[in-house]
Amino acid sequence: MQTKTMSTSSPKVRQIVTVGMLSAIIVVLGVTGLGFIPIPPVKATIMHLPVIIGAIIEGPVVGAAIGLFFGLFSMFQAITNPTPTSFLFLNPIIAVLPRVLIGITTYYTYKAVPGKIKSIKYGLAAAVGTLTNTILVLGLIYLIYLERFAKALNINIAQARATIIGIGMTNGLPEVLVSIAIVIPVVMAVDKIRK
Repeated sequence: MQTKTMSTSSPKVRQIVTVGMLSAIIVVLGVTGLGFIPIPPVKATIMHLPVIIGAIIEGPVVGAAIGLFFGLFSMFQAITNPTPTSFLFLNPIIAVLPRVLIGITTYYTYKAVPGKIKSIKYGLAAAVGTLTNTILVLGLIYLIYLERFAKALNINIAQARATIIGIGMTNGLPEVLVSIAIVIPVVMAVDKIRK
């Protein structure tokens, strides 16, 4: 009877450990600044990669849980390291919701991609997870805080609009490429360890 209980709880224990480990990686990336890779003229973020990896290897609930942690950590950073635009990430709709959705869109993209070539499935899932973060965060900033964003940067509305779109265009592609380049080998390595 005890053996059965342990075997049924072991996937849950593994999921809890995965959430803890990948959430800790988010903290390290954020606190040390390693979560940002300079790709001139922009800095691509990799803070969302633990969410993507967790979603692919353990499913949407684990991905969403790591995303929740990522979002809450973004709010914490906005409070402890304020900048003129920190107010954006004090709103959980911007800081938390997109990060939770990274885990969900990543997992269901991975599952929806047909075929047996895992690297393609992982790469497309990583791209969709990354775009979920970029598009939703910037889109929600645009919809909710465009005027306040302009005021914080001391620019007019047209410039604020162009800035938000420009960030999406300049950061989006490098972040997708970096995400694919990191997620595929990491998840493939985890697959090998599990076999």
